[in-house]
Amino acid sequence: MKYDVLIIGGGPAGLIAASTAKKNYQDKSIAIVKKEAVGMIPCGIPYIFGTLKSSDKNILPTKGVENLGVEVITAEVMSVDHEKRVVKTSQGDMEYEKLVLATGSEPSVPKLNGIELEGVYTVSKYKEYLDKLHEDLKKSEKIVIIGGGFIGVEIADEIRKMGKRVTLIEMMDHLIPAAFDTEFGKLAEEKLVEHGVEVLTSKKVRELSGFKRVEKVILEDGELPADLVILSTGYKPRVKLAKEIGVKLGETGAIWTDEYMRTSVPDVYAVGDCVEHICFFTRKPGRLMLASTATFEARVAGSNLYKLRVLRTNKGNLGIFSTSIEGLSLGAAGCNEKMIREEGFDVVVGEASGPDRHPGSIPDASKITMKLVFSSESGLLLGGQVAGGKSVGEIVNAIGMAIQKGMTAAELATLQIGTHPLLTPAPTVYPLVVAAENALIKM
Repeated sequence: MKYDVLIIGGGPAGLIAASTAKKNYQDKSIAIVKKEAVGMIPCGIPYIFGTLKSSDKNILPTKGVENLGVEVITAEVMSVDHEKRVVKTSQGDMEYEKLVLATGSEPSVPKLNGIELEGVYTVSKYKEYLDKLHEDLKKSEKIVIIGGGFIGVEIADEIRKMGKRVTLIEMMDHLIPAAFDTEFGKLAEEKLVEHGVEVLTSKKVRELSGFKRVEKVILEDGELPADLVILSTGYKPRVKLAKEIGVKLGETGAIWTDEYMRTSVPDVYAVGDCVEHICFFTRKPGRLMLASTATFEARVAGSNLYKLRVLRTNKGNLGIFSTSIEGLSLGAAGCNEKMIREEGFDVVVGEASGPDRHPGSIPDASKITMKLVFSSESGLLLGGQVAGGKSVGEIVNAIGMAIQKGMTAAELATLQIGTHPLLTPAPTVYPLVVAAENALIKM
């Protein structure tokens, strides 16, 4: 089998790299090789336990790329010989001209005694594994989740919907600490507790114990009974194939690329969770594992495989996050206040709150709480956090766009906006504008 472009990995990054490449280079033969016949939508995985009730309702479709003329092959990649331009797979050898690594990430497992006990799971992206976890959850009552980031919080809420007794443990002093300041993390905690989840912050797990199957989670200052434990302690990039090819890895152990997603090896590209990212503000390397980031990179790579069609200056990657817990939506873009102060920035904070409809008596109205962080010298927007209803999802995207375009507090305070009673906050108290205005007054 011979292809002009071969993409290893069938997640969001791989699919978008393939579709973008085919749209830009219609005369090229393009194939995706992926291990699983049926893939999962990564961001939807927590919801298979409560809201969707089955992994079958969270399938990542490949029909769209196949309709474009991309071949999708289910096979396990054994090795890559880049000198010969050959990928060895369980379905035979595949030759290529250009190679795209979209190998993604896998759960990062902490070094704890008892990790090998039955009933201890990670948050995998494989359907078969998730189905096994789901069946085990149905037979278990006391569930302990270790790790209070986005996945841990979302899975805690979803398993709680199954009628289970759920305890969520986070070693930091508030939930989702990588994206949110304390006051927003506490909102997530309060909502979970309100709906029956036990939340333990500032707690460190020492070990897991039990006879064959996990029975207890041992903390540094106590213990918890557990029928089943889920480790939600982050992910690490899959770079085994990249190492074989001799691709340069960055400081974080992920794949180094330039602004066009080219690796250090000619004709080899990399996109998504397996790639090292550069912080938009600090220029420091880091691991930003988001489907939105992965698909953005995939579009860059797919457009520029044979010529530089989409010119890009690498300003770094901007984390834009959102989640929702029982009607409470939380969103964050850029740096939070704690993070940016620790980096040595002198900042001013602007805050605002109010209903996201006008008047606030509109039936689906919810309260919006907003916090914007600006550089005190330049006035540039550095980050924002929002809590409220479903409108948070698009508000945080607007904040992300403002950061990317280098908007200042003065520009946001005088922003021209469109409003409607059924769709937006009132123009007189529009939170994005008022928060910027409040920061500007402090300046």
